[in-house]
Amino acid sequence: MTLPEIWGGIECTVLRVGDDWRDQLRETGHHHRETDLDLVASLGVRRLRYPVLWERVAPRDLSECDWSWSDARLARLQELGIAPIVGLVHHGSGPAYTSLLDPAFPEKLAAYAALAAARYPWVLDWTPVNEPLTTARFAALYAHWHPHGNDERSFLTALMNECRGTALAMRAIRRVQPGARLVQTEDLGKVFATPPLQAQADYENTRRWLSLDLLCGRVDRGHPWHPNLLAAGIPVEQLDELVAEPCIPDVLGINHYVTSDRFLDHRVELYSPDVIGGNGAMTYADVEAVRVPMPGEMLGFEPRLREAWEQYRLPIAVTEAHLGCADPEESVRWLLGVWNAAVRLREEGADILAVTPWSLFGAVDWCSLLRRREGAYEPGVFDARFNPPRPTPLAGVVRALATQGRFGGPAARQPGWWQRPDRFLVEPESWNKAA
Repeated sequence: MTLPEIWGGIECTVLRVGDDWRDQLRETGHHHRETDLDLVASLGVRRLRYPVLWERVAPRDLSECDWSWSDARLARLQELGIAPIVGLVHHGSGPAYTSLLDPAFPEKLAAYAALAAARYPWVLDWTPVNEPLTTARFAALYAHWHPHGNDERSFLTALMNECRGTALAMRAIRRVQPGARLVQTEDLGKVFATPPLQAQADYENTRRWLSLDLLCGRVDRGHPWHPNLLAAGIPVEQLDELVAEPCIPDVLGINHYVTSDRFLDHRVELYSPDVIGGNGAMTYADVEAVRVPMPGEMLGFEPRLREAWEQYRLPIAVTEAHLGCADPEESVRWLLGVWNAAVRLREEGADILAVTPWSLFGAVDWCSLLRRREGAYEPGVFDARFNPPRPTPLAGVVRALATQGRFGGPAARQPGWWQRPDRFLVEPESWNKAA
């Protein structure tokens, strides 16, 4: 059996929080270090998720594009024999002259995509919008990021704009490069709940597929979210167009974090106040599912990848595998757990193409979802607090998986914190007694 490949990824988010622009390429220093790409090549990585972001290239107007940074980096990737998977919008809302709620966002994104494809016609793999559902939730439902919407209408408007934008962008790209492939990323974390909150969990669990269902042309008039989209003001003609002319991903890129799977609990007295929220009708705790005594086999990458395969039967890649942790050995265990899950699923017959260690050069302030400027840096495969960036224990693991398909160090034989009994927020005896 052939093993999955190892791809690479560089955290590249550009977004607004209020009037404050965040640029992870600058905050991690990658913007200034072209030699980072030589470090990527030293890992044996031959495919890399890499940004040519709309907000950076054309911040004022599409007539004033500055391609100089992207030209130099993509040329260097060509010299190194690394194929880029080019991202155009990464958790952002576009430049200041648009937003996720702009009715013209899809057409504006497609116009930028056409320019990018014309500039780099040799690029085959594209991600016009990274994690559209997650971005729409954080920017237009939870109000964390610009445009700071906090209602379902804003959320669905943003999501439809992203999905239409992706479809129109891929049409524009394929007019230049007919063989272009859509690598569509999304986080597919699942929600679990106590019985009184099962309806809320069911609502969120049907919603988690919505971006991919839209792109795959599945949101027809019998789809459970079709009425909600119409009620949010989405023109039925736009929905019908995606059904008639779907933009089916060539690769489903599944991103999953230790925080992705959630547990909703009505027994708020068991938890600290900082995890208590609600849906307007009920108050409940919303915690990472690994923090409660649930069966471990229900959580994590393996069941989420299996669900995605069974749902769509499309080629799948893990496009982000990262654990921010003070102990680098825990990050090693997380990556190895993802790798082993991918290998097992390939053995079952699922078309799992690759595993992508994310944040090769780390990330800044993701512990607050970029809402606060605290300079909280998480190393990745390299620690960018040094110049040049210094390899972390992950580097040897990534190199071994990329070149040999295996790694057998001591960390591989120990459970991660998310598997140990000391991870629980509530003691199992108290949790089960209250159930």
